[in-house]
Amino acid sequence: MQPRNMSMSGVVDLAAVKAAGEARQKAEQARAEAARQGGGGAVSPAGLVIDVDEAGFERDVLQRSVEVPVVIDFWAEWCEPCKQLTPLLERLAVEANGRFILAKVDVDANQMLMQQFGIQGIPAVFAVVAGQALPLFQGAAPEQQIRETLAQLVQVSEERFGLTGIAVDPDAQGAPAEAAEAPPGPHDALLEAAAQALDANDFGGAVQAYKNVLADDPSNEEAKLGLAQAELLARVQGVDPQQVRKDAAGNPDDVQAQIAAADLDLVGGHVEDAFGRLVETVRRTAGADREAARVRLLELFEVVGADDPRVTTARSALARVLF
Repeated sequence: MQPRNMSMSGVVDLAAVKAAGEARQKAEQARAEAARQGGGGAVSPAGLVIDVDEAGFERDVLQRSVEVPVVIDFWAEWCEPCKQLTPLLERLAVEANGRFILAKVDVDANQMLMQQFGIQGIPAVFAVVAGQALPLFQGAAPEQQIRETLAQLVQVSEERFGLTGIAVDPDAQGAPAEAAEAPPGPHDALLEAAAQALDANDFGGAVQAYKNVLADDPSNEEAKLGLAQAELLARVQGVDPQQVRKDAAGNPDDVQAQIAAADLDLVGGHVEDAFGRLVETVRRTAGADREAARVRLLELFEVVGADDPRVTTARSALARVLF
C-alpha cells in the first residue's frame, strides 16, 4: 500500500494531510478503547522492534507515529553493513524504553516502500513523526553519531509534536495484543463518500459532504480538515496559474490577487511563501481587506495542520503584525 501521509520534501501533500488526520483519529480511538477495557497501553520490550511490510505500513508506522516517533530501518539480507547497523538500532530502541520504536523493512520484499521513500542505497534510516517522514542517515555511521541523531529526533518529536513516547512493561511477554477496532462512527459513511469525492476531483461534492457532517457534529476534526482541503482545491481548480501570479506581482495592494496567489503557493507546496504573502498582506491592509487576508491565512493553517512548525512560526508572525 502507498504511504499516503508522508511528506518527503517538506512541502504540503493534501492527500498526506488528510491521511495524517485519519491516522491520528484512529490512534486516538484505539487508545480510548484500550483505556475503556482497562488496559494501560504498555508494550513489552519486544514490541519496540517490529517488522513492517507494505500491507501493514499504515497501521504499524503511520498510525503509530501520532503517539511515538517511528524509526524505519531499510535493510536486506545481502547487505553486509545492515548486519551491523540493524542490531545496533534494535539495542538503542530497547534502551530508549519507548521514546521511539524501530520498524524494519526488508527492501527486497517491499519494493514499493523503497520507491516511495526514494531510497537509492541501503542501509537507509528514516523517521516518521506525526505522519511526516524525514531522512535520518544513509549507510554505516559511528554509534555515537547514531545516538546523537536519535536523541535529536526524540527531542524534536516531544517539543514540536508533544510525543513523549509509549509505556513499556518489562514484565510483559511478546508483542502487545492489538487493540480492538473502534466501532464505526455515526458519520463514517458520509466521511468515506467525501473522501471518494476528493479522490475523484469532485470538490463541490466533497465540500457539501463535509458540511453535512459538520452540520450535525461541528467538532468533527476529520470533517473540518477535509472541508479545508476541498475548499482550497475547489478554489484553484481551473485557474490560470501564470495569470494569477502575474496579477499578484503587478497588483501588490490587490488583496484578492494576493489571496489567490497564496492558494496556489500552498497547493504547489510553497508553504512559507503562502503564509508569508498573507502575513504581509495583513500587515499592509486594514478593515475588511485585512480581515479577508487574515481569515484566508487561518484557513490555510487548517489545511497544513496545527502541529506543523511552519504554522507555529506563521501564527507568531501574524500576531506581531496584528498587535
